[in-house]
Amino acid sequence: MSTKAERTTAYIIETVAPIFNKLGYVGTSMSDLTEATGLTKGAIYGNFENKDSLALAAFEYNSKKLLSEIDEKLNSSGTSLQKLFVLTNFYRHYDTFVEELGGCPILNIGVDANHNNSQLLAATRETIKTIEGKIALVLENGLNNNELRLPVTPLQFSKQLFTMIQGAVAMATITGDRKYLINTIAYLDQLIVREIKK
Repeated sequence: MSTKAERTTAYIIETVAPIFNKLGYVGTSMSDLTEATGLTKGAIYGNFENKDSLALAAFEYNSKKLLSEIDEKLNSSGTSLQKLFVLTNFYRHYDTFVEELGGCPILNIGVDANHNNSQLLAATRETIKTIEGKIALVLENGLNNNELRLPVTPLQFSKQLFTMIQGAVAMATITGDRKYLINTIAYLDQLIVREIKK
């Protein structure tokens, strides 16, 4: 059983995570946070040292949700190739998944934090590395099980794959046209079949 303070902290994080993700660190004001939570500034800062620590907790909350979903996809049953297709299918509908998060936390917070919050930028970079590592592990298992062939190391292929996915996410987000996402994922499915399927 959690304490009232723990429940309040969790409530604040869950409530403000999509706000920080949508508006960015600089763009999120204290009035945005108090209005969303219904709490006073004192109540919020009674649970967090400062805006930096709250923003970091909010990003980590969204990041954990994303990583949990990716884990679920990559830990599904089947071959490495099938797991890659489960992952690409997740990203085909990624815009729907991240809607409740306030958008893609990697894209939104990574770009926003790049010039104004080194802690948030480091956390975003760590999330990217974690995702690339998870994909690389699936690729490595595929190599070891003689299911896949790779022209580069598993980590390098993973980085290239994830770069194309995130590029599609960025273009779909910026233009408001999800065809960037759908078409890129369709291309990646074909690339996987042509280039790495044994």
